[in-house]
Amino acid sequence: MVEVLILICSWSASHQASAQTTATPPPQDQADTELVIQNDSALPDTFPHANYEVLFHARGGAPALHWRVEKGDLPPGMKLDDHGLLHGQPDHAGEFHFTIAVRDGSQPQQAVQKEFVLRVLAALSLRWKQEAHVDGNRIDGSAAVSNATPDDIDLTFIVLAVPPNGRAVAIGYQHFRLRRGSFDMELPFGDTLPRGGYVVHVDAIGEVAPRNVIYRERMQTPSALQVNVGP
Repeated sequence: MVEVLILICSWSASHQASAQTTATPPPQDQADTELVIQNDSALPDTFPHANYEVLFHARGGAPALHWRVEKGDLPPGMKLDDHGLLHGQPDHAGEFHFTIAVRDGSQPQQAVQKEFVLRVLAALSLRWKQEAHVDGNRIDGSAAVSNATPDDIDLTFIVLAVPPNGRAVAIGYQHFRLRRGSFDMELPFGDTLPRGGYVVHVDAIGEVAPRNVIYRERMQTPSALQVNVGP
């Protein structure tokens, strides 16, 4: 009888230990719970006055997640919502560096930060391709224009040579449709001029009529160019 009781007690203790082991869940991998921001550091480029939306994503942590700008500044005209949506229309071109932080709902709370870069490209850009210069009794040169927007732009290109008396002389003019994705399109200009000094002004005005948007870019020579040949 004693032997039977010992066997029953031994089986009962072994069964309870087995049940307790089965009921206890295995420890969760720390990598599965660690809060991590998944977006790339370099955000998609945009340009002034364009609609922009990027949703930030995180892995791990416990709901609900809360997002905010921790350091730096977003482009003017844009904001970050608490649920992680960056949106708006940037006011002007530039390269913007800022740090985004996210906090979860766990106790104790987890929080992580990550730095991001957002480039707002000039929608319409203008630069010297061949800087304005004097050649005998002429002023010649060329400019390069680029259209970084997703729209075709109705472009007006004007070059004026302005003497001290202010009576400007047009030495370049073009009006055409600058296709989206056009980069460094060369636009030459030049003409003969009377003897004298001239500051060269280059203007590019781009219009996107369906969106009622106008882009303007301007440049000029830092000082007057002297034409010494001629009347």
